[in-house]
Amino acid sequence: MIETRVFEDAEAFARHAAQWLCELALRSAGKFAISLSGGSTPRRFYELLAEAPLPWNRVHWFWGDERFVPPDHPDSNYRMAREALLSRAPVPGANVHAIPTERISPKEAASAYEATLKRFYGAEMLLPQRPLFDVMLLGIGDDGHTASLFPGHAALEEERRWVVAVHGVKAQARITLTYPALQSSRESAFLVTGGAKREALRRARAGDRGIPAGRLRPAGNLHWFVDRAAAGQ
Repeated sequence: MIETRVFEDAEAFARHAAQWLCELALRSAGKFAISLSGGSTPRRFYELLAEAPLPWNRVHWFWGDERFVPPDHPDSNYRMAREALLSRAPVPGANVHAIPTERISPKEAASAYEATLKRFYGAEMLLPQRPLFDVMLLGIGDDGHTASLFPGHAALEEERRWVVAVHGVKAQARITLTYPALQSSRESAFLVTGGAKREALRRARAGDRGIPAGRLRPAGNLHWFVDRAAAGQ
């Protein structure tokens, strides 16, 4: 299933996304794995989620990508999620699976995080009938990148590794999940706001393989949660 929901503004968008995720988690049984998106777009969504009646003891938190900076750095995706959500809710520390970025190289960090994902999943190979995540939250950049998969980068063609280091695209190195891991989710949601994303959103929704977001083919349902500015309405 693919659905698109357009909201009047960013606040309505955030409230719907929080309610949607909470309902999914409450209907689930056992561990519930969420891969978080970084950037500024989901911050309000995360703040609202912190107030939701999630089954906190069962929910496990992962990241789709991370800037290779210390966890207290202003650019850290972990720091944003911690401030907006994780520090404001009864989240067990053992359920937070951050991408390591200290006392380790980017390549080692990617290998370590892949090992973390495999331990949680309980297997070395991803099976189509058993997704790694219950919910995959994704953003999209003006250039069509998603997670830290950027146009023209070799990481786009990775089919074996679940996590790789990305160099030479931005000032900071990045650690990102690859398509095999990003696509292994029961529910995937792109969170897109603002007129600057309009063209990238149009191309991604059309499945344009010329941009990274357009190449994503999730195993489960795909949702587009966007505001009117991004949708061009």
